[in-house]
Order: sequence, then C-alpha cells, then structure tokens
Amino acid sequence: MGQAEVNIGLLGHVEHGKTSVVKCLTGIWTLVHSEERKRGITIKLGYADAVFRKCPRCPEPEAFTVEEKCPKCGAATEVLRRVSFLDAPGHETLMATAIAASSIIDGAILVIAANEQCPQPQTLEHLMILDILAVKNIVIVQNKVDLVDKAKAKVNYEQIKSFVKGTIAEKAPIVPFVANYCLNLDVLIAEIQKHIPTPERNLGASPRMYVARSFDVNKPGTQISKLVGGVIGGSLIQGELKVGDEIEMRLGALKGEKGKEKYHPIIAKVAVLSAGKERLESAVPGGLIAVGTSLDPSLTKADALVGNMLGKAGTLPDTADVFDMEFSLLKRPDMENPPFKLNEPLVLSIGTSTSIGFVQKIKKNTMSIALRRPVCAESKTKIAISRKIGQRWRLCGFGVLK
Repeated sequence: MGQAEVNIGLLGHVEHGKTSVVKCLTGIWTLVHSEERKRGITIKLGYADAVFRKCPRCPEPEAFTVEEKCPKCGAATEVLRRVSFLDAPGHETLMATAIAASSIIDGAILVIAANEQCPQPQTLEHLMILDILAVKNIVIVQNKVDLVDKAKAKVNYEQIKSFVKGTIAEKAPIVPFVANYCLNLDVLIAEIQKHIPTPERNLGASPRMYVARSFDVNKPGTQISKLVGGVIGGSLIQGELKVGDEIEMRLGALKGEKGKEKYHPIIAKVAVLSAGKERLESAVPGGLIAVGTSLDPSLTKADALVGNMLGKAGTLPDTADVFDMEFSLLKRPDMENPPFKLNEPLVLSIGTSTSIGFVQKIKKNTMSIALRRPVCAESKTKIAISRKIGQRWRLCGFGVLK
C-alpha cells in the first residue's frame, strides 16, 4: 500500500473518546506510554494508519469498511486510500501537543461526547486551533450516544450545531457514534471520504518536515555492532525525501556550558524510510513517516528533537531567538483577554516547537518577541499564542511570522 495519503487529526475534550474512535478506524490503541495507560489520557501525539475499503456489492454507506472482507456480505473489498490518524491530547495542560499536531494535519475529526454539555473547555480551544490554522475539512463525531436517551441526544446535537455556527466547522457533518462498539463506523468512513479529500502536494519544493517524535529504537544491552541510528518521526509538509539524502535539523542539539549554551544544526544521512511497517525508497507528504538516520541514538531518545525542522542540508531557514509577528487576540467568552503587555511571558507554538517568549515591543497588531529557546521557521508560518490566566496557560491569540 505504501504511504498514507492524508493526515487526519482527532481533537476534542479529555475523555470524550478520541483514542477509542481511532481504535475503531485502525484497530490500534494509540495510548502506548505507561503513564497514559494509567491515567487513561493521551499525553504525547499518538498515531495510527487505516486502509479505507469499499464493498463492490453493498449500497452506500454500508459498503464502507476497514475490513478486507465485507462484514455484511463477505465479498472481497476494494482499497480506496490509506489514511493516517493523529490522536492529539485533550487535556488543557497538554494543549501544546494538540497545536503541534494541527501543524501537520490536512483535516480533522472533532469528537464531542453526547453525555456532557457542549462545548467543554478543550472542545472550544481545539475548534479555535482549527480556525487559526485554517483546517477547514472537518467531520464531527457525536460520541457516546448510547449513554443518553433520544431526547438528550437531540438536545446535545442542537448544542453542537449552535456551537459551530459561524466557525470553520459550521458545515461539518455530525455523525452519531458509539466508539466502544464501533457503531456507525461505515457512516463515519463515508463522511471522511466525502469531506476530507487528499490535498494536492508540492513535490517539486525542497523537502520540509516538522519533527513530531524522536526515539532510540535499540533495546538495552544491544551489542555495539548491532546498534542502529536515531529515528525521527513526523510528516513531510512539502517535497520528497529519499534514502541516502543528506539532511539537516534545526534547532539541532544543545552544546556548551550552562549559561553559554548554543544550538548547533545536526547533519545526518537518511538510512531508512518507513511508513507503518512498510519500507520506502522515497517519502512524500501525507501520512506519518519514520526516518532512520545515521545519528547517534542518544541525540534522538525521549523525543529530544521534537520541535526541529528537517530538510536537505543547506536549505533550511536560519534559527531565530528574536522575531516579529503580526497578531490577533481571540475573543473568548470564558475568560478575560486584555491587550499584551511589555515583558509578558507567552507560550508560542510554532510547527511542532513550543517555546516561552517575552514581549519586547508592541505596535498596533505587530510585536517583537524574544524566545527562551530559538525556533526554525519560515516567514508566514502560523503561531498559536497562549498566556497565563490564573494558574494555567490558555490559548489567547494567534500570529503570523513576518
């Protein structure tokens, strides 16, 4: 099958069933970290691929499935496309990961539980992120309809309609769903096929990839002669990457004594490319890929390179610890959102990078920011801005890098 053609993000409030919806679509439970399993929430970015299929005999939407044999009539199904799902955290303290995910998604499934008032705080914030990043291909899943009666399900449906009115998701279909039993899966696949098309890709451009994960795949005790290089996970946003290419990553690695640290770009060779369990000779945008490199695995372990931009050596923009951006404050009914002040600390999410910045200058809707940790980003990149309200960081605005 090769690579997935499209990236779809799962967004929504904590415990509304995003991970369960992904399991229905892919058969994979994306909570893989022990802390996530204990707490039952997604902390890091989970991802899994599905192959959408269609029965040639059955009518729509019953014809849509992820099974090789039609569950209704037993006929062999035909492959439609391979889709990659990113399960972003719903918990508010983990919003930066959700924003990181939205920089590499082509469409979104917004999961809203029928047994709670809509909108919940993170549902509101996730929809704002989709608005900011102009992710307009959206399908809404009204999950847990089995936990309420018909009248309550209808009330919740009307709440959802009212919530998305006037937003980027206003025309999104709403699919009633029971993730514990995968009920209505065929309808969900049909709506994804209709409303989240595969985008056109720019393969001629210089490759660019946001690093969403990085890890060391060697088991403890592996003999030195059998060690393999560090692995980078992410999604190409443009261009094509091939085995043997010389690549560069910026920010890169931190070197120097405390107080004199400097980030140095990392140069490496692409040793292996894979999508899921399949090896690739070349990778293009669409789906998440793993890039096996010639790097010392100690550089990539425990997501150490998340936030980097990857591209061919010598082609990436310079890193910056001071930059100017145009910004807009969000109108938030659930909190006060006054104008920014000089020296106010802000959390800035740029691509898959999250950094604390301090306001240096403000003029109308433009401000200059000094970052504690530099970023590598191109002009016109969208930035999600969070500020401290009480004891929490809350999404308060967005900017565009000048």
